[in-house]
Amino acid sequence: MGTALFALLLALPATAAWELDPARSRVAATVVQIAPTGPIAHQHEVRRLAGSAEADGTLRLPLRLAQSDVIERMGSLPPWLSGLTELPLATVTTRFPPHRLEALAVGESLVEVLELSVQSGGTTHRESLAVHFTREAPGRVRVSNAERVALDGRELMANPTLRSVLLLLGYEQIGDEVPVILDAVLLRR
Repeated sequence: MGTALFALLLALPATAAWELDPARSRVAATVVQIAPTGPIAHQHEVRRLAGSAEADGTLRLPLRLAQSDVIERMGSLPPWLSGLTELPLATVTTRFPPHRLEALAVGESLVEVLELSVQSGGTTHRESLAVHFTREAPGRVRVSNAERVALDGRELMANPTLRSVLLLLGYEQIGDEVPVILDAVLLRR
């Protein structure tokens, strides 16, 4: 009986695994610096998003300082600090429905509400995010936010790691909202 069950499982079609295309996957954010002269909007990006999804659609996405435009804005870092750029600032974990992506025809879209778990600075924050999936080609799906998303500026400043990065950029105080735009591409492996 066990051998027959094993053979049946091997004969079932495997769900295709997906991974983010780092060349076409990014998150953009607008940070409003509260300066003595008034609010100043700054655009920032985290590029080269990379992560592979397991067969059940679980995706882990580590975010590193080196992926952000912060390093470009700051210039060369001292050698003792340059090693920190590869350490994860946060790790985002979510789960999307791979079987629903597989069912999409080219040009079709769907919206799914994903539960995000964001681990940073020893804390975990959970958030729901409505995501728009559009099949662009047989092995390629574009991912974007389906509605406006804004992070809480107070929470960002309360996180010791993120606060340090914001202070390095000269932002002693930021606005209450940080609008975020996701533009990513999933490729079938």
